[in-house]
Amino acid sequence: MKAMRQYALLAALAMVAAPQSALACATWFGKSDSDIAKAMNWGILSLLAVVVLVLGGLAAFFIYLARRAAMTAAAETPVPETLPETSEQIHR
Repeated sequence: MKAMRQYALLAALAMVAAPQSALACATWFGKSDSDIAKAMNWGILSLLAVVVLVLGGLAAFFIYLARRAAMTAAAETPVPETLPETSEQIHR
């Protein structure tokens, strides 16, 4: 906890000492349609696409496991052919 406070204090001091470097990104300095800004946007979008695909695959896998477990549980449940009371009533 103490180290976390020290890092937060250091970051705050750095932003106070050099406020221009805290805003150093393509939208504040330079053109937002520069090649570097476009490359960063494509990198962010491709990383987002990979994350969505991986999480979607994990969700599909767990859905598959749940369905398979439900099918297995239904197949293992014994179904009684006749109940004793009804078989006696039928034979009478």
